[in-house]
Amino acid sequence: MSDSTPETPEIEKPKAPGSPEDITRKLEDFIKNTLGGQVLFTRVEGHGTRPSADGEEKPAEEKKEDDGEAFEFNYKPADIKAHLDRFVIRQDEAKKVLATAVCDHYHHAQMLREDRIADAKGPRLEFSKQNVIIIGPTGVGKTYLVKHIADLIGVPFVKADATKFSETGYVGADVDDLVRDLVAKANGDIGLAEHGIIYLDEIDKLSSGPDRGGRDVSGRGVQTTLLKLMEETEVPLYAPNDMRSQMQMMFDTRKGRTGREVVNTRNILFIVSGAFSGLDKIIEKRTNRKAIGFVSSDSKGTAAEHLFREARTKDFIDYGFEAEFIGRLPVRVVCDPLSADDMFQIMKNSEGSLIRQYEREFAAYGVKALFADDALREIASRAEEEKTGARGLVTVWERVLRDFKFEMPSLGLPELHIDGALVKNPEQTLALCRSAAASMVTELGAAHAGEVRAFAERFQREHGFTLDFDSAAIAAVAARAQREGMHVEALCVKLFKDYPFGLKLVTRSTNETRFRITPDAIANPDRFVSDLVVSACRNQQAPSVSNIIDITPDLPAHEP
Repeated sequence: MSDSTPETPEIEKPKAPGSPEDITRKLEDFIKNTLGGQVLFTRVEGHGTRPSADGEEKPAEEKKEDDGEAFEFNYKPADIKAHLDRFVIRQDEAKKVLATAVCDHYHHAQMLREDRIADAKGPRLEFSKQNVIIIGPTGVGKTYLVKHIADLIGVPFVKADATKFSETGYVGADVDDLVRDLVAKANGDIGLAEHGIIYLDEIDKLSSGPDRGGRDVSGRGVQTTLLKLMEETEVPLYAPNDMRSQMQMMFDTRKGRTGREVVNTRNILFIVSGAFSGLDKIIEKRTNRKAIGFVSSDSKGTAAEHLFREARTKDFIDYGFEAEFIGRLPVRVVCDPLSADDMFQIMKNSEGSLIRQYEREFAAYGVKALFADDALREIASRAEEEKTGARGLVTVWERVLRDFKFEMPSLGLPELHIDGALVKNPEQTLALCRSAAASMVTELGAAHAGEVRAFAERFQREHGFTLDFDSAAIAAVAARAQREGMHVEALCVKLFKDYPFGLKLVTRSTNETRFRITPDAIANPDRFVSDLVVSACRNQQAPSVSNIIDITPDLPAHEP
Protein backbone atom coordinates (compact mmCIF):
# COMPACT_ATOMS: atom_id res chain seq x y z
CA MET A 1 0.00 0.00 0.00
CA SER A 2 1.41 3.39 -0.95
CA ASP A 3 1.70 6.37 1.36
CA SER A 4 -1.14 8.14 -0.46
CA THR A 5 -3.67 5.40 0.25
CA PRO A 6 -5.90 6.47 3.11
CA GLU A 7 -5.86 4.17 6.09
CA THR A 8 -9.04 2.49 7.17
CA PRO A 9 -9.95 3.73 10.63
CA GLU A 10 -9.74 1.02 13.23
CA ILE A 11 -13.05 0.28 14.92
CA GLU A 12 -12.59 0.13 18.66
CA LYS A 13 -13.82 -3.10 20.13
CA PRO A 14 -16.44 -2.69 22.84
CA LYS A 15 -15.14 -3.26 26.35
CA ALA A 16 -16.75 -6.02 28.35
CA PRO A 17 -18.85 -4.64 31.20
CA GLY A 18 -16.92 -4.87 34.47
CA SER A 19 -13.57 -5.43 32.76
CA PRO A 20 -10.49 -3.41 33.87
CA GLU A 21 -10.66 -1.51 30.58
CA ASP A 22 -14.30 -0.61 31.13
CA ILE A 23 -13.68 0.48 34.73
CA THR A 24 -10.69 2.60 33.71
CA ARG A 25 -12.65 4.26 30.89
CA LYS A 26 -15.54 5.09 33.23
CA LEU A 27 -13.13 6.47 35.82
CA GLU A 28 -11.44 8.64 33.18
CA ASP A 29 -14.82 9.94 31.97
CA PHE A 30 -15.95 10.64 35.54
CA ILE A 31 -12.84 12.66 36.42
CA LYS A 32 -12.96 14.50 33.08
CA ASN A 33 -16.61 15.45 33.45
CA THR A 34 -16.29 16.33 37.15
CA LEU A 35 -12.97 18.16 37.26
CA GLY A 36 -12.54 19.07 33.61
CA GLY A 37 -9.42 18.68 31.53
CA GLN A 38 -7.77 15.53 30.32
CA VAL A 39 -6.67 12.69 32.58
CA LEU A 40 -2.94 12.00 32.34
CA PHE A 41 -1.62 8.61 33.45
CA THR A 42 2.06 8.11 34.17
CA ARG A 43 4.02 4.98 34.83
CA VAL A 44 7.48 3.84 35.81
CA GLU A 45 9.42 2.96 32.68
CA GLY A 46 10.78 -0.51 32.45
CA HIS A 47 8.07 -2.28 34.48
CA GLY A 48 6.03 -4.93 32.76
CA THR A 49 6.51 -3.79 29.16
CA ARG A 50 9.00 -4.12 26.36
CA PRO A 51 9.11 -2.07 23.15
CA SER A 52 8.47 -3.83 19.87
CA ALA A 53 10.16 -3.12 16.55
CA ASP A 54 7.39 -0.72 15.52
CA GLY A 55 7.64 1.23 18.77
CA GLU A 56 4.40 -0.15 20.27
CA GLU A 57 4.53 -1.35 23.86
CA LYS A 58 3.77 -4.99 24.40
CA PRO A 59 3.41 -6.96 27.63
CA ALA A 60 6.75 -8.28 28.80
CA GLU A 61 7.14 -11.87 29.82
CA GLU A 62 6.34 -12.33 33.45
CA LYS A 63 9.51 -12.28 35.50
CA LYS A 64 10.53 -15.14 37.71
CA GLU A 65 10.03 -14.80 41.43
CA ASP A 66 13.77 -14.42 41.82
CA ASP A 67 13.91 -11.13 39.99
CA GLY A 68 17.38 -10.21 41.23
CA GLU A 69 19.10 -12.96 39.27
CA ALA A 70 21.12 -10.46 37.25
CA PHE A 71 22.58 -8.69 40.30
CA GLU A 72 26.12 -9.79 41.06
CA PHE A 73 28.22 -8.77 44.06
CA ASN A 74 31.99 -9.30 43.90
CA TYR A 75 33.41 -6.88 46.44
CA LYS A 76 35.54 -7.51 49.50
CA PRO A 77 35.34 -5.39 52.69
CA ALA A 78 38.77 -3.90 51.94
CA ASP A 79 37.56 -2.82 48.47
CA ILE A 80 34.62 -0.91 49.96
CA LYS A 81 36.74 0.72 52.66
CA ALA A 82 39.34 1.81 50.10
CA HIS A 83 36.56 3.47 48.09
CA LEU A 84 35.18 5.23 51.17
CA ASP A 85 38.67 6.48 52.11
CA ARG A 86 38.64 8.60 48.96
CA PHE A 87 35.61 10.59 50.09
CA VAL A 88 35.27 10.31 53.88
CA ILE A 89 38.04 11.40 56.22
CA ARG A 90 38.57 9.48 59.46
CA GLN A 91 35.74 7.16 60.71
CA ASP A 92 38.01 4.15 60.07
CA GLU A 93 36.18 1.88 62.50
CA ALA A 94 32.79 2.84 61.03
CA LYS A 95 34.07 2.16 57.51
CA LYS A 96 35.31 -1.31 58.48
CA VAL A 97 32.08 -2.30 60.22
CA LEU A 98 29.89 -0.94 57.41
CA ALA A 99 32.00 -2.54 54.67
CA THR A 100 31.89 -5.94 56.43
CA ALA A 101 28.15 -5.75 57.07
CA VAL A 102 27.40 -4.81 53.45
CA CYS A 103 29.57 -7.63 52.09
CA ASP A 104 27.99 -10.17 54.44
CA HIS A 105 24.50 -9.03 53.49
CA TYR A 106 24.95 -9.24 49.72
CA HIS A 107 26.99 -12.46 49.83
CA HIS A 108 24.22 -14.09 51.86
CA ALA A 109 21.64 -12.85 49.33
CA GLN A 110 23.73 -14.33 46.53
CA MET A 111 24.02 -17.68 48.32
CA LEU A 112 20.25 -17.77 48.84
CA ARG A 113 19.68 -17.17 45.14
CA GLU A 114 22.11 -19.89 44.11
CA ASP A 115 20.52 -22.30 46.57
CA ARG A 116 17.06 -21.53 45.23
CA ILE A 117 18.24 -22.19 41.69
CA ALA A 118 19.71 -25.53 42.79
CA ASP A 119 16.55 -26.55 44.64
CA ALA A 120 13.32 -25.58 42.89
CA LYS A 121 11.29 -26.31 46.02
CA GLY A 122 12.60 -23.20 47.68
CA PRO A 123 15.54 -21.88 49.67
CA ARG A 124 17.05 -24.20 52.25
CA LEU A 125 19.50 -21.65 53.64
CA GLU A 126 18.50 -19.20 56.32
CA PHE A 127 20.31 -16.10 57.53
CA SER A 128 19.60 -13.16 59.78
CA LYS A 129 19.64 -9.80 58.05
CA GLN A 130 22.44 -7.51 59.14
CA ASN A 131 20.62 -4.22 59.16
CA VAL A 132 22.72 -1.38 60.53
CA ILE A 133 22.27 1.42 63.06
CA ILE A 134 24.74 4.32 62.93
CA ILE A 135 25.29 6.56 65.96
CA GLY A 136 27.01 9.89 65.57
CA PRO A 137 26.56 13.67 65.78
CA THR A 138 25.43 15.72 62.80
CA GLY A 139 27.85 16.39 59.97
CA VAL A 140 30.29 13.52 60.56
CA GLY A 141 29.56 11.74 57.28
CA LYS A 142 26.86 9.17 58.13
CA THR A 143 24.81 9.76 54.98
CA TYR A 144 27.93 10.25 52.89
CA LEU A 145 29.23 6.79 53.88
CA VAL A 146 26.03 5.00 52.90
CA LYS A 147 25.53 6.94 49.67
CA HIS A 148 29.01 6.14 48.39
CA ILE A 149 28.60 2.46 49.25
CA ALA A 150 25.42 2.36 47.15
CA ASP A 151 27.17 4.20 44.31
CA LEU A 152 30.07 1.73 44.35
CA ILE A 153 28.06 -1.49 44.27
CA GLY A 154 25.48 -0.08 41.84
CA VAL A 155 22.23 -0.46 43.77
CA PRO A 156 19.43 2.11 44.15
CA PHE A 157 19.63 4.22 47.29
CA VAL A 158 16.74 5.94 49.07
CA LYS A 159 17.22 8.35 51.97
CA ALA A 160 14.46 9.78 54.14
CA ASP A 161 13.98 11.33 57.55
CA ALA A 162 12.15 9.08 59.98
CA THR A 163 10.14 12.05 61.28
CA LYS A 164 8.10 12.36 58.08
CA PHE A 165 6.46 8.94 58.52
CA SER A 166 3.42 8.15 60.61
CA GLU A 167 1.48 5.13 61.74
CA THR A 168 -1.28 3.86 59.48
CA GLY A 169 -4.38 5.93 60.10
CA TYR A 170 -2.46 9.13 60.84
CA VAL A 171 -1.60 11.93 58.48
CA GLY A 172 1.90 11.39 57.10
CA ALA A 173 3.95 9.35 54.68
CA ASP A 174 3.68 5.56 54.50
CA VAL A 175 6.88 3.58 55.17
CA ASP A 176 5.97 1.27 52.27
CA ASP A 177 6.61 4.24 49.99
CA LEU A 178 10.32 3.80 50.70
CA VAL A 179 10.25 0.49 48.86
CA ARG A 180 8.29 1.97 45.97
CA ASP A 181 10.84 4.78 45.79
CA LEU A 182 13.54 2.12 45.35
CA VAL A 183 11.68 0.78 42.33
CA ALA A 184 11.50 4.29 40.89
CA LYS A 185 15.24 4.81 41.52
CA ALA A 186 15.89 1.49 39.75
CA ASN A 187 13.87 2.70 36.71
CA GLY A 188 11.23 0.05 37.27
CA ASP A 189 13.67 -2.85 37.66
CA ILE A 190 12.08 -4.68 40.59
CA GLY A 191 14.94 -7.19 40.81
CA LEU A 192 17.49 -4.42 41.26
CA ALA A 193 15.22 -2.58 43.70
CA GLU A 194 15.03 -5.73 45.82
CA HIS A 195 18.79 -5.39 46.41
CA GLY A 196 18.72 -1.67 47.18
CA ILE A 197 19.58 0.28 50.32
CA ILE A 198 17.06 2.22 52.40
CA TYR A 199 18.57 4.79 54.73
CA LEU A 200 16.50 6.40 57.51
CA ASP A 201 18.03 9.38 59.27
CA GLU A 202 16.93 10.89 62.59
CA ILE A 203 15.66 7.52 63.74
CA ASP A 204 16.21 8.65 67.33
CA LYS A 205 13.21 10.97 66.90
CA LEU A 206 10.95 7.89 66.86
CA SER A 207 11.86 7.03 70.44
CA SER A 208 9.49 7.85 73.30
CA GLY A 209 11.48 7.75 76.50
CA PRO A 210 9.36 8.47 79.60
CA ASP A 211 11.71 11.14 80.95
CA ARG A 212 12.07 13.02 77.63
CA GLY A 213 8.48 13.70 76.65
CA GLY A 214 8.97 11.55 73.55
CA ARG A 215 6.97 11.56 70.35
CA ASP A 216 3.26 11.01 69.82
CA VAL A 217 1.70 7.57 69.52
CA SER A 218 2.62 7.30 65.84
CA GLY A 219 6.31 7.08 66.81
CA ARG A 220 5.85 3.59 68.22
CA GLY A 221 3.49 2.78 65.37
CA VAL A 222 6.16 3.62 62.79
CA GLN A 223 8.62 1.36 64.63
CA THR A 224 6.10 -1.48 64.47
CA THR A 225 5.45 -0.92 60.76
CA LEU A 226 9.18 -0.89 60.01
CA LEU A 227 9.59 -4.29 61.68
CA LYS A 228 8.03 -6.13 58.75
CA LEU A 229 9.98 -4.19 56.16
CA MET A 230 13.33 -4.76 57.82
CA GLU A 231 12.81 -8.52 58.15
CA GLU A 232 10.95 -9.81 55.08
CA THR A 233 7.62 -8.87 53.60
CA GLU A 234 6.05 -8.17 50.23
CA VAL A 235 5.10 -4.57 49.51
CA PRO A 236 2.45 -3.90 46.85
CA LEU A 237 3.87 -2.00 43.92
CA TYR A 238 0.65 0.03 43.86
CA ALA A 239 -0.34 1.71 47.13
CA PRO A 240 -3.83 0.46 48.04
CA ASN A 241 -4.87 3.75 49.69
CA ASP A 242 -3.48 6.07 47.03
CA MET A 243 -5.92 6.97 44.25
CA ARG A 244 -3.19 7.93 41.82
CA SER A 245 -1.41 4.62 42.37
CA GLN A 246 -4.64 2.69 41.81
CA MET A 247 -5.32 4.62 38.62
CA GLN A 248 -1.82 3.71 37.49
CA MET A 249 -2.53 0.05 38.17
CA MET A 250 -5.70 0.17 36.08
CA PHE A 251 -3.82 1.95 33.32
CA ASP A 252 -1.14 -0.77 33.30
CA THR A 253 -3.80 -3.49 33.33
CA ARG A 254 -5.62 -1.91 30.40
CA LYS A 255 -2.38 -1.86 28.42
CA GLY A 256 -1.91 -5.56 29.09
CA ARG A 257 1.02 -5.22 31.50
CA THR A 258 0.96 -8.25 33.77
CA GLY A 259 4.35 -8.02 35.46
CA ARG A 260 5.01 -8.50 39.16
CA GLU A 261 2.97 -6.35 41.50
CA VAL A 262 4.87 -6.92 44.76
CA VAL A 263 8.39 -6.10 45.95
CA ASN A 264 10.08 -8.49 48.39
CA THR A 265 12.19 -6.81 51.09
CA ARG A 266 14.24 -9.88 52.01
CA ASN A 267 17.42 -8.62 50.34
CA ILE A 268 16.92 -4.88 50.92
CA LEU A 269 19.51 -3.53 53.34
CA PHE A 270 18.13 -1.13 55.95
CA ILE A 271 20.45 1.40 57.57
CA VAL A 272 19.23 3.86 60.21
CA SER A 273 21.09 6.64 61.96
CA GLY A 274 20.73 9.37 64.53
CA ALA A 275 22.59 11.58 66.98
CA PHE A 276 20.96 9.83 70.00
CA SER A 277 21.43 12.79 72.31
CA GLY A 278 21.04 11.55 75.88
CA LEU A 279 21.84 7.91 75.17
CA ASP A 280 25.29 8.40 76.71
CA LYS A 281 23.62 9.35 80.01
CA ILE A 282 21.71 6.05 80.01
CA ILE A 283 24.90 4.10 79.33
CA GLU A 284 26.76 6.11 81.97
CA LYS A 285 24.10 5.29 84.54
CA ARG A 286 24.20 1.59 83.68
CA THR A 287 27.98 1.36 83.84
CA ASN A 288 28.33 3.67 86.89
CA ARG A 289 30.93 5.79 85.08
CA LYS A 290 30.36 9.20 86.56
CA ALA A 291 33.11 11.74 86.05
CA ILE A 292 34.46 13.32 89.22
CA GLY A 293 35.60 16.96 89.33
CA PHE A 294 35.81 19.41 86.46
CA VAL A 295 35.86 17.95 82.94
CA SER A 296 36.67 19.92 79.78
CA SER A 297 34.25 19.98 76.86
CA ASP A 298 36.75 17.99 74.74
CA SER A 299 36.98 15.33 77.43
CA LYS A 300 33.21 15.17 77.66
CA GLY A 301 32.99 14.58 73.91
CA THR A 302 35.62 11.84 74.08
CA ALA A 303 33.85 10.19 77.02
CA ALA A 304 30.51 10.19 75.21
CA GLU A 305 32.19 8.74 72.11
CA HIS A 306 33.55 5.79 74.12
CA LEU A 307 30.25 5.31 75.94
CA PHE A 308 28.35 4.96 72.65
CA ARG A 309 30.63 2.04 71.74
CA GLU A 310 29.39 0.22 74.82
CA ALA A 311 25.69 0.64 73.97
CA ARG A 312 23.57 -2.44 74.62
CA THR A 313 20.08 -3.37 73.47
CA LYS A 314 18.67 -2.49 76.90
CA ASP A 315 20.09 1.03 76.57
CA PHE A 316 18.15 1.57 73.35
CA ILE A 317 14.99 0.17 74.96
CA ASP A 318 15.40 2.56 77.89
CA TYR A 319 15.90 5.32 75.32
CA GLY A 320 12.40 4.61 73.98
CA PHE A 321 12.69 1.97 71.26
CA GLU A 322 10.69 -1.22 70.98
CA ALA A 323 12.74 -4.32 71.76
CA GLU A 324 11.65 -5.97 68.51
CA PHE A 325 12.65 -2.91 66.50
CA ILE A 326 16.15 -2.51 67.92
CA GLY A 327 16.64 -6.28 67.70
CA ARG A 328 16.39 -6.05 63.91
CA LEU A 329 19.39 -3.70 63.82
CA PRO A 330 22.16 -6.04 64.99
CA VAL A 331 25.10 -4.15 63.44
CA ARG A 332 25.93 -0.99 65.40
CA VAL A 333 28.35 1.63 64.09
CA VAL A 334 29.66 4.64 65.98
CA CYS A 335 30.96 7.68 64.07
CA ASP A 336 33.45 9.93 65.84
CA PRO A 337 33.04 13.71 66.17
CA LEU A 338 35.26 15.71 63.82
CA SER A 339 38.15 17.79 65.14
CA ALA A 340 39.62 20.87 63.47
CA ASP A 341 42.42 18.74 62.03
CA ASP A 342 39.85 16.32 60.58
CA MET A 343 38.09 19.18 58.82
CA PHE A 344 41.40 20.43 57.45
CA GLN A 345 42.03 16.98 55.99
CA ILE A 346 38.50 16.92 54.54
CA MET A 347 39.15 20.17 52.66
CA LYS A 348 42.69 19.22 51.69
CA ASN A 349 42.43 15.57 50.65
CA SER A 350 38.83 14.44 50.16
CA GLU A 351 37.71 13.94 46.55
CA GLY A 352 34.41 15.56 47.49
CA SER A 353 36.14 18.55 49.08
CA LEU A 354 34.22 21.80 49.36
CA ILE A 355 37.34 23.56 48.06
CA ARG A 356 36.90 21.92 44.64
CA GLN A 357 33.39 23.36 44.55
CA TYR A 358 34.59 26.90 45.24
CA GLU A 359 37.34 26.55 42.64
CA ARG A 360 34.73 25.67 40.03
CA GLU A 361 32.46 28.55 41.08
CA PHE A 362 35.22 31.15 40.64
CA ALA A 363 36.49 29.49 37.46
CA ALA A 364 33.06 30.01 35.88
CA TYR A 365 33.90 33.76 35.85
CA GLY A 366 37.48 33.29 34.68
CA VAL A 367 38.98 33.67 38.17
CA LYS A 368 41.48 31.09 39.41
CA ALA A 369 41.01 30.59 43.16
CA LEU A 370 44.15 29.50 45.04
CA PHE A 371 43.66 28.19 48.60
CA ALA A 372 46.55 28.31 51.08
CA ASP A 373 46.90 25.86 53.98
CA ASP A 374 46.80 28.60 56.61
CA ALA A 375 43.36 29.64 55.30
CA LEU A 376 42.12 26.05 55.49
CA ARG A 377 43.33 25.66 59.08
CA GLU A 378 41.70 28.92 60.16
CA ILE A 379 38.40 27.87 58.55
CA ALA A 380 38.64 24.40 60.14
CA SER A 381 39.13 25.93 63.56
CA ARG A 382 36.07 28.17 63.14
CA ALA A 383 33.97 25.30 61.76
CA GLU A 384 34.76 23.20 64.83
CA GLU A 385 33.20 25.91 66.98
CA GLU A 386 29.97 25.66 64.94
CA LYS A 387 29.37 22.16 66.40
CA THR A 388 27.70 20.96 63.18
CA GLY A 389 30.51 18.78 61.85
CA ALA A 390 31.57 19.19 58.23
CA ARG A 391 28.42 21.22 57.55
CA GLY A 392 30.02 24.01 59.55
CA LEU A 393 32.63 24.40 56.80
CA VAL A 394 29.96 25.67 54.41
CA THR A 395 28.67 28.14 56.98
CA VAL A 396 32.11 29.60 57.70
CA TRP A 397 33.30 29.71 54.07
CA GLU A 398 30.14 31.44 52.88
CA ARG A 399 30.53 34.07 55.56
CA VAL A 400 34.14 34.77 54.46
CA LEU A 401 33.73 34.57 50.67
CA ARG A 402 30.29 36.15 50.27
CA ASP A 403 31.53 39.57 49.07
CA PHE A 404 34.33 38.06 46.96
CA LYS A 405 31.85 35.85 45.08
CA PHE A 406 29.78 38.97 44.37
CA GLU A 407 32.56 41.35 43.26
CA MET A 408 35.34 39.23 41.76
CA PRO A 409 33.41 38.40 38.54
CA SER A 410 33.23 42.13 37.78
CA LEU A 411 36.70 43.20 38.86
CA GLY A 412 38.43 41.30 36.05
CA LEU A 413 41.31 39.96 38.18
CA PRO A 414 42.64 36.63 36.87
CA GLU A 415 43.45 35.14 40.30
CA LEU A 416 42.30 35.25 43.91
CA HIS A 417 44.75 34.12 46.60
CA ILE A 418 42.77 32.88 49.59
CA ASP A 419 45.15 32.82 52.55
CA GLY A 420 44.97 33.31 56.29
CA ALA A 421 45.06 37.10 55.96
CA LEU A 422 41.96 37.04 53.72
CA VAL A 423 40.07 34.79 56.16
CA LYS A 424 40.95 36.99 59.15
CA ASN A 425 40.27 40.31 57.42
CA PRO A 426 38.21 39.84 54.25
CA GLU A 427 37.26 43.55 54.00
CA GLN A 428 40.88 44.65 53.79
CA THR A 429 41.76 42.00 51.20
CA LEU A 430 38.74 42.95 49.09
CA ALA A 431 39.82 46.60 49.15
CA LEU A 432 43.26 45.54 47.89
CA CYS A 433 41.58 43.57 45.11
CA ARG A 434 39.62 46.63 44.06
CA SER A 435 42.83 48.71 43.93
CA ALA A 436 44.62 46.03 41.94
CA ALA A 437 41.70 45.88 39.52
CA ALA A 438 41.79 49.66 39.02
CA SER A 439 45.55 49.59 38.36
CA MET A 440 45.13 46.73 35.94
CA VAL A 441 42.40 48.63 34.08
CA THR A 442 44.70 51.66 33.71
CA GLU A 443 47.52 49.49 32.40
CA LEU A 444 45.18 47.70 30.03
CA GLY A 445 43.87 51.05 28.77
CA ALA A 446 47.39 52.25 27.97
CA ALA A 447 48.20 49.00 26.20
CA HIS A 448 45.04 49.05 24.06
CA ALA A 449 44.69 52.80 23.42
CA GLY A 450 45.97 52.36 19.85
CA GLU A 451 43.29 49.77 19.05
CA VAL A 452 40.53 52.02 20.37
CA ARG A 453 41.80 55.00 18.37
CA ALA A 454 42.08 52.83 15.25
CA PHE A 455 38.41 51.89 15.66
CA ALA A 456 37.47 55.57 16.10
CA GLU A 457 39.30 56.53 12.89
CA ARG A 458 37.55 53.80 10.89
CA PHE A 459 34.18 54.83 12.40
CA GLN A 460 34.84 58.42 11.28
CA ARG A 461 35.70 57.36 7.73
CA GLU A 462 32.66 55.11 7.37
CA HIS A 463 30.00 57.23 9.09
CA GLY A 464 31.38 60.78 9.26
CA PHE A 465 31.22 61.01 13.07
CA THR A 466 34.20 61.58 15.35
CA LEU A 467 34.26 59.60 18.63
CA ASP A 468 36.58 61.09 21.27
CA PHE A 469 37.38 58.37 23.85
CA ASP A 470 38.73 59.80 27.10
CA SER A 471 41.34 57.82 29.05
CA ALA A 472 38.77 56.37 31.46
CA ALA A 473 36.64 55.14 28.55
CA ILE A 474 39.65 53.49 26.90
CA ALA A 475 40.45 51.70 30.19
CA ALA A 476 36.81 50.61 30.51
CA VAL A 477 36.83 49.16 26.98
CA ALA A 478 40.04 47.21 27.70
CA ALA A 479 38.71 45.86 31.00
CA ARG A 480 35.40 44.76 29.49
CA ALA A 481 37.15 43.12 26.55
CA GLN A 482 39.28 41.07 28.93
CA ARG A 483 36.28 40.19 31.07
CA GLU A 484 34.26 38.98 28.08
CA GLY A 485 37.19 37.32 26.32
CA MET A 486 36.99 39.53 23.19
CA HIS A 487 39.45 41.60 21.19
CA VAL A 488 39.18 45.35 21.87
CA GLU A 489 38.25 46.26 18.30
CA ALA A 490 35.64 43.51 18.11
CA LEU A 491 34.09 44.75 21.35
CA CYS A 492 33.95 48.32 20.00
CA VAL A 493 32.13 47.11 16.89
CA LYS A 494 29.62 45.31 19.11
CA LEU A 495 29.07 48.26 21.47
CA PHE A 496 28.69 50.98 18.82
CA LYS A 497 26.91 49.11 16.02
CA ASP A 498 23.69 51.13 16.53
CA TYR A 499 25.37 54.52 16.99
CA PRO A 500 25.35 55.70 13.33
CA PHE A 501 21.55 55.89 13.26
CA GLY A 502 21.28 57.55 16.66
CA LEU A 503 24.02 60.07 15.94
CA LYS A 504 22.33 61.06 12.68
CA LEU A 505 19.27 62.08 14.66
CA VAL A 506 21.46 64.15 16.96
CA THR A 507 23.23 65.82 14.01
CA ARG A 508 19.92 66.81 12.41
CA SER A 509 19.00 68.67 15.60
CA THR A 510 22.40 70.11 16.59
CA ASN A 511 24.62 69.88 13.49
CA GLU A 512 27.30 68.36 15.73
CA THR A 513 29.52 65.58 14.36
CA ARG A 514 32.02 65.20 17.19
CA PHE A 515 31.11 63.31 20.37
CA ARG A 516 32.98 62.58 23.60
CA ILE A 517 32.76 58.96 24.82
CA THR A 518 32.91 58.35 28.59
CA PRO A 519 32.89 55.11 30.68
CA ASP A 520 29.07 55.30 30.86
CA ALA A 521 28.91 54.66 27.11
CA ILE A 522 30.97 51.46 27.62
CA ALA A 523 28.85 50.25 30.52
CA ASN A 524 25.49 50.86 28.80
CA PRO A 525 25.88 52.01 25.17
CA ASP A 526 22.22 51.72 24.18
CA ARG A 527 20.97 53.88 27.01
CA PHE A 528 23.83 56.32 26.45
CA VAL A 529 22.94 57.08 22.83
CA SER A 530 19.22 57.06 23.62
CA ASP A 531 19.65 59.74 26.28
CA LEU A 532 21.78 61.70 23.84
CA VAL A 533 19.02 61.70 21.22
CA VAL A 534 16.38 62.74 23.75
CA SER A 535 18.59 65.57 25.03
CA ALA A 536 19.29 66.83 21.49
CA CYS A 537 15.59 66.88 20.58
CA ARG A 538 14.71 68.85 23.72
CA ASN A 539 17.40 71.42 23.05
CA GLN A 540 16.76 71.64 19.30
CA GLN A 541 15.92 75.36 19.49
CA ALA A 542 18.82 76.21 21.83
CA PRO A 543 21.87 77.92 20.19
CA SER A 544 25.01 75.86 19.86
CA VAL A 545 27.80 77.05 22.12
CA SER A 546 30.58 74.73 20.99
CA ASN A 547 31.29 72.49 18.07
CA ILE A 548 32.11 69.68 20.55
CA ILE A 549 29.22 68.24 22.54
CA ASP A 550 29.95 66.48 25.86
CA ILE A 551 27.52 63.58 25.98
CA THR A 552 27.39 62.70 29.68
CA PRO A 553 23.77 61.87 30.58
CA ASP A 554 22.56 61.74 34.16
CA LEU A 555 23.44 58.14 34.87
CA PRO A 556 24.64 56.54 38.10
CA ALA A 557 28.40 56.06 38.16
CA HIS A 558 29.58 52.71 36.82
CA GLU A 559 32.84 51.18 37.91
CA PRO A 560 34.81 49.90 34.90
